[in-house]
Amino acid sequence: MRVQFTLRCENCRSENYIYTKNKQSHPKRMEVKKFCKKCNEHTMHKEKK
Repeated sequence: MRVQFTLRCENCRSENYIYTKNKQSHPKRMEVKKFCKKCNEHTMHKEKK
């Protein structure tokens, strides 16, 4: 069962990326360092509620 979710920048709170994941194999929230267009730098992005 795959679920779609949004990644949100921790600095500016903008929602930049849409991902899918298998909830059975990855039950916890995802944290990734990605590029934010608004901040213009690489920042931590966490899965939105």
